[in-house]
Amino acid sequence: MKKLTSMLLVFALAASIVFAGGSGEAASSDSGKVKLTFFETMTSPARTQYIQEMIDRYEAENPNIEIELISPPYEQSDSKLTMTLNSNQPLDIIETRDYTLKQFVNNGWLRDLSGYIDSWEEKDNLLPLTLDAARTVDDIPYLMPQFFYVKALLVRTDILDKYGIEIPTNLDEFYAACKELTSKGNGQYGYALRGKSNIFKIFDVLIAGNVGNINPENFYESNDGKFWLDSEAGRKALAEYVDLYKNGCPPDSINWGYNEQINGFVSGITPFLIQDPDVFSAFEGQLDPSQYTVVPIPVGTSGYRYLEYGFNGPSIPVSSEHPDEAWDFIEFMLSPEEGAAFCKMYGPLPVHESVYNDDPYFSSGNYTAWSEEFNSPETIFAMYPLDDPKYPGWAQLHETTLQALLLGESTVDETIEIWADYWGY
Repeated sequence: MKKLTSMLLVFALAASIVFAGGSGEAASSDSGKVKLTFFETMTSPARTQYIQEMIDRYEAENPNIEIELISPPYEQSDSKLTMTLNSNQPLDIIETRDYTLKQFVNNGWLRDLSGYIDSWEEKDNLLPLTLDAARTVDDIPYLMPQFFYVKALLVRTDILDKYGIEIPTNLDEFYAACKELTSKGNGQYGYALRGKSNIFKIFDVLIAGNVGNINPENFYESNDGKFWLDSEAGRKALAEYVDLYKNGCPPDSINWGYNEQINGFVSGITPFLIQDPDVFSAFEGQLDPSQYTVVPIPVGTSGYRYLEYGFNGPSIPVSSEHPDEAWDFIEFMLSPEEGAAFCKMYGPLPVHESVYNDDPYFSSGNYTAWSEEFNSPETIFAMYPLDDPKYPGWAQLHETTLQALLLGESTVDETIEIWADYWGY
C-alpha cells in the first residue's frame, strides 16, 4: 500500500509539472512559433519576474520564438526538475546548480555545450573562473555559469573608526582586531560568527589562508594528498579559530544563522562579516553606505587567500528538440549587458571581465573587493568535492563536531581526526 501511495504521489507531481509547463509539446506553439520551455530552479517572486521580463525582451527581438517559464516553489524546484528530466518531459533550458551538475551528467541528461561556447563571440570576455566552473565535470561544459557567489569581508568602518582600529590586511590582523574590539566590553564584539547552516563555507575560507598547500581541485585535500587540516599548520589554524570564538565573538553566535549574522553586523555588535555580495539587499534601509565597506578576504600566513565559489547557470537537456534556439536565448541571457543588469537586481557576481572593467557599478565601490579577489595573484580558487557521495552529509557533521569543539567538548586533534576519517584520509 505504501509503495502504491508513493507511486501515485510521483505521478501526481509529474502531472503538475506538465500542467505548469503547458501541454508538453516542445516542437511548436499554436501560432507556429518555435516554443522553448525554460525551467527555473532558484525561484523567488522578484527573480522570476525579472527573468520573465528578460524573456519578453528576447521575444520582442525574436518574434519566431516563444519561451514558457516554469518556476516551481524554491523548496520543490530541484526535486521537480530531477523528476521531470527523469521522465523525459520536453525541456529546452534548465537552471543547473553546482551541486546538481554531477548528478545530471551521470544520468546523461545534459548536452555538451563545447561547440556553442567555442563559436560564442563572448568566450574570450569571460573570467577564467567562468570556463573552469563550466567544465567542473569531466572537463566538459555541461552548463554555462550565469553568476558566482564568492565571499569577501564586510567591515563596519564607523565602528572601527570609533575605536581607532585599522582594517585588517591579513588573517593575523583580523584575529587581533576582533579580540581588541571584544575587549572594549559593553556588548561590543568583533566577528559575526556563523554557527549554523552550511557554516563550513565560511569557516573554510576564513582559516584556509593560514593552512596553505590546498589542492584547488578539492578544498579538503592538501597538494600532498592528505586531509587539508592534518598538519601542524592546520592544527594551529583550527586552534586559532577556537580562540577567535572565545575571545572575539558573541557566545551565542555559536547558534547564529544568516539572519543573526546580518543583525549583528547592522547593529554594530559584530563589525566584521564574511558573506556573498547578495547580502547588500539585507542592509537596504538599515545601513547607510558610508557606514561600511567591503575588502578582499585577508591573506593568511601562506601568502594566499583560498576562496570557494558557488555558481549556477543554464544547461540544455539532451531531450531538447531545439538546442540551437535554446543556445541563442542563453547567449542573450548571458550577454554582458543582460548579465550585469540581472546581477544588479539579484546580487551575485557577473561572469564577464568587461563588466568589472567598464561598468562603474562593479568597477568601483564595494564590488571593487571582488574584482581584486578575481585578479589578485594572492587568490586561489578551490572547488569542493561536489561529486563525492559524502558531500551532502558534510554540512551537518561539520556543524555538530565544530560546535562540540567550540564548547570544549572535544579537542582540536579529535575533531581533525573525525573530519579526516569522514573524507577517507
